[in-house]
Amino acid sequence: MGLSKHYGTGSAEVVALDDVDFEVISGEFTAIMGPSGSGKSTLMHLMAALDSPTSGSVFIGDTDVASLKDGPLTELRRDRIGFIFQAFNLVPTLSAQENIVLPLAIAGKKVDQEWFDRIVSVLGLGNRLTHKPSELSGGQQQRVACARALMNRPDIVFGDEPTGNLDSTAAAEVLSFLRRSVDEFGQTVVMVTHDALSASYADRQVFLSDGHIIEELRNATQDELLQTMARIYPRHDRLAEAEQSVNGKEPDGSASFVEWKTDSLVGVPSSPHSPSDDVVETDGDGTRGSHPEHAIFRDGSGAPEETELEDNDEFEQTTPRRAILN
Repeated sequence: MGLSKHYGTGSAEVVALDDVDFEVISGEFTAIMGPSGSGKSTLMHLMAALDSPTSGSVFIGDTDVASLKDGPLTELRRDRIGFIFQAFNLVPTLSAQENIVLPLAIAGKKVDQEWFDRIVSVLGLGNRLTHKPSELSGGQQQRVACARALMNRPDIVFGDEPTGNLDSTAAAEVLSFLRRSVDEFGQTVVMVTHDALSASYADRQVFLSDGHIIEELRNATQDELLQTMARIYPRHDRLAEAEQSVNGKEPDGSASFVEWKTDSLVGVPSSPHSPSDDVVETDGDGTRGSHPEHAIFRDGSGAPEETELEDNDEFEQTTPRRAILN
């Protein structure tokens, strides 16, 4: 409740989370979404007791995480929280079976063989239990990590981009298992992702931006999630914004205005031109704020005229302000 997380001090201070209230509903699959820097991973780390908030409280059940000292906090993470990481985090010298039961072995607890067999069967790992991680595919390694996360029957399982290193088939297998663990086992799952397809497996989708929760959906489809993301995370084209600031008006959609074809941008030339000026087409591999090495100019009839751009000055002097970028 009221979670905030700040890094650094003074002018270097970064607010990763700003007074966020967030409750995870037991027995549900929740997806936390947002672009890089939105605060989604920070929120998950705080909820999973992997980091401490600058202010606010985290409760797992009735337990105030902040009140726990190192020993009880370690036991909480081991016994009541399951983790699935993007990088699998398996012990390379242990077999798949040994990795799965590792939390129980560390805690000195006996393996519930019936539960173990059920999880292994659901994940299709029965013929891979004696294999080391190096002998398993990425999808198989992540399924081992999923089994390990559920062996303690934790209160909650956290997944930090759990399909980020997997191909589409392996990702679907992991996501289907997480969905099934909620539906059949009553497991509570929280997953951080930026992927709409992954989030569509969840019951609830929560969107973060700049350290705040800005939107929430339930049972959204992939298309609905993509539409929501396009609306709440609008693209800001620097060249288009420069067009508007110079002309004092919105682009009218004519050919003389910018048409975006890729994310490769070129620098905005310094000299102003009218809407009837030539259009430039570049095939350079420019990045944001750079100038292309080669351009094709087109006049009003569309006839091309190739030119080589020697340096930034020539670009600024000869290139019309409106560009169609390849």
